[in-house]
Amino acid sequence: MDRITALVVFAETAKRGSITAAAEHLGLSRAMASRYIALMEEWTGSRLLHRTTRKLSLTVAGEQALLLCQEIRTLVDGLTAMGPGITAVPRGKLKVTADALLAECCLTGMLIDFLQIYPEIEVNLQVTGRSLDLAEEGIDLAIRIAATLAPALYARHLGYCSSVLCASKAYLDKQGTPGSLRELQDHNCLTYSCFGHAWRFHHENEVIDLPVTGSISTNEAAILLKAVKMGGGMAVLPLFAVQEEIAAGRLVRLLPEYEPDRLAVSAVYLTQKKMPQAQRVLIDYLVKHLRLP
Repeated sequence: MDRITALVVFAETAKRGSITAAAEHLGLSRAMASRYIALMEEWTGSRLLHRTTRKLSLTVAGEQALLLCQEIRTLVDGLTAMGPGITAVPRGKLKVTADALLAECCLTGMLIDFLQIYPEIEVNLQVTGRSLDLAEEGIDLAIRIAATLAPALYARHLGYCSSVLCASKAYLDKQGTPGSLRELQDHNCLTYSCFGHAWRFHHENEVIDLPVTGSISTNEAAILLKAVKMGGGMAVLPLFAVQEEIAAGRLVRLLPEYEPDRLAVSAVYLTQKKMPQAQRVLIDYLVKHLRLP
């Protein structure tokens, strides 16, 4: 039972001299009001009310408790009265989680710019290759790249993540460059374990699911990128993470006429009710400024 409500019920009972009158004023049943009074007495470890058939009065402990109740109600009413003014300047700590590649390539710079605009906000960025339970881990905001999201979560759409099939020049010089999807099955295909050992491609109006094999499978895309750059094999990787490597000639885009699945990028959170202003302005900033190739 809510202790603040118990305080209110007790104070109204003392003011009106009757549990019934207090219950009617607060829109509660008499039985529920009595339960709140009992909670107050259990909480304080003292009898707070003298009850007779004719009247109700406060005990000495009840008088002391009433003074404290009035102070607490004044504080609560003061916070309520301040309304939006209490957070006129967004402030507070936010716990955010994201994939390592997205955090390194896109989010870190954005967060630096964001925090210069809102210096009263602190961000704790948790980088992980798995989807954390937001409630269990105390996460305020998750930036996720995924085809689908859990139905219990709320989300704001941030854009789409395009991917490309690529390999290092060193790997291709040694193993040869595939000229068709079928030839990929003769190569060392490094995979992201969350998506299994098959790659999906779109070509014209056709969707092709291709089983592949390789020496490395991992839940962390940053590991795939490092392995590809070292010549360990080929992989499907986010375009935002490899576009500079491709432009510089360190990586080679393969079979560009076959496009891997595009995945939605979303800002994910638990509830829309009474969202902290710091969280709201960060989401709005991401919606406005996150641009993926």
